[in-house]
Amino acid sequence: MLVALTIATAVAALALAAWCGFAAYRDQPTKDWHFIGMGVVTFLALVQLIVGIVLLARGEDPEQGTTIFVAYLLGSFACVPAAGFMSLAERTRWGSLTVAAGGVVLAVLQVRLYDIWGG
Repeated sequence: MLVALTIATAVAALALAAWCGFAAYRDQPTKDWHFIGMGVVTFLALVQLIVGIVLLARGEDPEQGTTIFVAYLLGSFACVPAAGFMSLAERTRWGSLTVAAGGVVLAVLQVRLYDIWGG
């Protein structure tokens, strides 16, 4: 795994979580700017997914097993978009809080991916 990409994705996810958490604190729903931030974080998760698949295709193996690694890759890719869609259904402060929670979950999944790979 690329350590710099993992750190960048986790930091971007935490920044998104703080931003949406602050919006929830101010009693605001997710806005267009939040969705742009979600797009950036999702793009980083997509790059992480592609890098992980390429590494597996080249014959490199994660320390704790390929199946769990692929499951965490797919989960980390789907985490923020799922929270974004849920925030569209809940156009209150709770939608912003849902995206904030999704960002925290993505950061934790990045740490776990690094650990599964053998970091």
